[in-house]
Amino acid sequence: MKHIKKISDYTMVGSVGALALVSFSGCGDSTSMFEQPASQAPMQQEAQQAQNAFVIIEETAPNKYIIQDEFPAKETRIVLKKLDGTERVLTKEEMDALVKEESMKIDAGTSQLTKEQSEVSSGDGGMGLGGILLSSMAGAVLGSYIGNKLFGNQNYQNNRKANYKSPQTYSRSKNSFNKAKQARAAKKSGFQKKASSSKRSSGFFGGSRSRGFGG
Repeated sequence: MKHIKKISDYTMVGSVGALALVSFSGCGDSTSMFEQPASQAPMQQEAQQAQNAFVIIEETAPNKYIIQDEFPAKETRIVLKKLDGTERVLTKEEMDALVKEESMKIDAGTSQLTKEQSEVSSGDGGMGLGGILLSSMAGAVLGSYIGNKLFGNQNYQNNRKANYKSPQTYSRSKNSFNKAKQARAAKKSGFQKKASSSKRSSGFFGGSRSRGFGG
């Protein structure tokens, strides 16, 4: 499995996270476990396909969270590490509810994701869980139906970067997803070239010159 690397690289995940990592991480193209509206714009569909992620979210203060780490995965999974040291994988129902709640805040103009950075409280240990979910690379999957409210919003882009544990965490995540995207593109290009070459060589008569009826 390409993105598992070594379990020792993710010792901060813990037992539950490590189990989920082994169970759900992988390589190659994949589809999300979440059904997506058929009316998504092409840009959103492309982002959705590229952003399946294994995300580790850490609670740093009561109901305040940061993205501790994330990397490409076969399916989107979110591991939540609580203040008391426990950890668990969020269910689909929990994630759907959190995204729906954050979407309502975005519509009402109360979401910290879309506020000016000067309006977003700093030094309080992070953001609410819904906002953190949509800040992660999994956000394009989990919140694809509200993507048009976020993807072009500069405040969202600025606040999103601040929701990672450190600038290094954000850079590492960005690089890993860029490499995964390039690998998929190279694989797709190679497949297309192979298919095109096969089609040319086969021809109507299997690639061989046909003889006339006279021999």
